[in-house]
Amino acid sequence: MYSSNLIGFILAVVSGAFIGSSFIIKKKGLQRAGLNGTPASVGGYGYLLQPLWWIGMVTMIVGEIANFVAYIYAPAVLVTPLGALSIIVSAVLAHFMLGEKLLKMGMLGCLLCIVGSTEIVLHAPQERSLSSVLEIWLLAVQPAFLLYIAAAMVVSFFLIFYCAPRYGQTNIFVYIGICSIIGSLTVMSVKAIGIAIKLTLDGSNQFVYFQTWIFIVVGISCIVTNLNYLNMALDTFNTTVVSPIYYALFTSFTILASAIMFKDYSGQSISSIASELCGFITVLSGTTVLHCTRVPDPPISSDVYSPLSPKVSWYIQQGNGEPWKQKEEDGPPLNLITIIQQDHFK
Repeated sequence: MYSSNLIGFILAVVSGAFIGSSFIIKKKGLQRAGLNGTPASVGGYGYLLQPLWWIGMVTMIVGEIANFVAYIYAPAVLVTPLGALSIIVSAVLAHFMLGEKLLKMGMLGCLLCIVGSTEIVLHAPQERSLSSVLEIWLLAVQPAFLLYIAAAMVVSFFLIFYCAPRYGQTNIFVYIGICSIIGSLTVMSVKAIGIAIKLTLDGSNQFVYFQTWIFIVVGISCIVTNLNYLNMALDTFNTTVVSPIYYALFTSFTILASAIMFKDYSGQSISSIASELCGFITVLSGTTVLHCTRVPDPPISSDVYSPLSPKVSWYIQQGNGEPWKQKEEDGPPLNLITIIQQDHFK
């Protein structure tokens, strides 16, 4: 038992290091792609041709695989809190590789996110065992979870089609909100797929059921959507802010979805539920502190608008009837008024 938990601990630490690094590597790739074409923040997909972005993707996949295997060897109460290591790794690497500064209050926000998320996980109920994809399907089509799916889709569509075009470039919670809500559905689908693979390897083929393929289609769709808006968030906002807020909101929505679908909290004590509520409040406080104290990002440049020049240009007509001549000076616009007044009173 001890060696099994040790293996799970090591894999969880490796997972946090890889996932945290992937944020930085992918952002470097996004920055390079933005220099040569349309940035991902405004809908460009040039990063798909950027090798550095794919290195970041491979790094994230390796981290996710390590995290998945860690759950096999160790309990969730040990593995899940260690996911916060990705925030620390991301913040440190962003400081050295991207020049992004994390203020002292931002550090406090990170700490609050980590403490709150850890408190949620440590007081989370034990996970029920499942032996078939059909069992998960019955849980997925229960009225309570269908209501959650409907609410998640309505909010996601509202964020995607209304909020993203208007506020996506200025409000960090738009893109990350989409990633977090869709991400909770992704986890539910991936969990079903993982159980199907495990049972199939054990000799009970789960791919003969159409429910398994529905979970696969939903999972792939959610993953693609999640990655798209996560790239837009990384390309628009400071990485040291995106990483902890995404971690906190994603964890919160995932725990909520799991509680509704698997009825995790049935039979839980009042103290455990109160501890979970305190954890959510702590996470919310941390994300608020991070958002309010983040270093402002430079304004997004475009081909339509160019920065104002300190030079002032005008045309002056000489009193002898000579044609208009253009002159430029670095002085303030007051010089233009003075010259016009002098010419008027000649």
